[in-house]
Amino acid sequence: MIPAFLSFSVCFFLLSSSAILPVFSRSTLPTDPCDAANQPERRTLRADQITVLINGYSEFRIPLLQQIAATYSASPLVSTVVVLWGNPATSAQTLAQLAHNLTVSSFGPSTISLHRQHSDSLNSRFLPLPSINTRAVLIIDDDVEVDAKSFEFAFRTWKSNQDHLIGFFVRSHDIDLSTKKWIYTVHPERYSIVLTKFMILDRRYLFDYSCSGGEAMHRMRRIVDEMRNCEDILMNFVVADRTNAAPLLVGAQKVRDWGDARNDASSIDGRWSWGLKEGEARSMVRKVGLSSRGVEHRKRRGECITRFHKVLGRMPLRYGYGKLVNSVGEQGLCMKGGRLVFCDQQ
Repeated sequence: MIPAFLSFSVCFFLLSSSAILPVFSRSTLPTDPCDAANQPERRTLRADQITVLINGYSEFRIPLLQQIAATYSASPLVSTVVVLWGNPATSAQTLAQLAHNLTVSSFGPSTISLHRQHSDSLNSRFLPLPSINTRAVLIIDDDVEVDAKSFEFAFRTWKSNQDHLIGFFVRSHDIDLSTKKWIYTVHPERYSIVLTKFMILDRRYLFDYSCSGGEAMHRMRRIVDEMRNCEDILMNFVVADRTNAAPLLVGAQKVRDWGDARNDASSIDGRWSWGLKEGEARSMVRKVGLSSRGVEHRKRRGECITRFHKVLGRMPLRYGYGKLVNSVGEQGLCMKGGRLVFCDQQ
């Protein structure tokens, strides 16, 4: 049975231990992840488990990140958890403490490791690290909590749809006829983009993103660096161009996005204070996110879509129209114990 995921009532452990995980930069990696000879053969990859890659950048989110990493490591579905640290300004002392805390807060058989990125490029979160030994990879942000049943259902859905991107958070592309430019938006009835807040994909797409595609892909990765945004949109381009298929949206029971700008500051747990004044810490978790930039954020992402389209010379994104749910359930209402409830509810 999978332990209940990511409840703020779960205590965060700071235990003493001599075990400290190494912190790597790309220059210290023993192998080049883009050398095909260093990639594991597909037949050797595990199909029954998933590797979790958590993107970390803000030191204000470290306590939340540690808790998320620890709870994923407790799941029997997870082979390993890798925290990809992309902030080059973070001190070696802070990273050493983070590596130590990740080691001692692991609740299950899977390991947690800290990988210090060689730069703050958002492209680095899709490096096909040779150590990834599973076909399925979960890309997540450091501020999204997912319950165990929703995680299990999403992974089960991916197993039956391995060519697709799978996720809980979706957006859409559209065309602005007045400017003849692409825009980034939300449609209530369709979607074409899965966000990296929670994205399950096939390991091979990491290699496609980081190491393939020739000059066009190189130029699009440069756009990500210039915009400091849109790596998730580019991954959707990569997968859609390969499969000519839309991503899949799956329903979730309990997902909490602490980085969403729509959060009420008072709802953020005060334990993430880090010594800040009251009120500052409660909004800090969400303010460090790109999505907190509102209209400007959406405008920049629309510009990314337009530029990717121009470089690629075609629009690969495809629309999806449905949501996969864990259980259809009974839609009829019955009177039970003096209350109206769904008829299959006990």
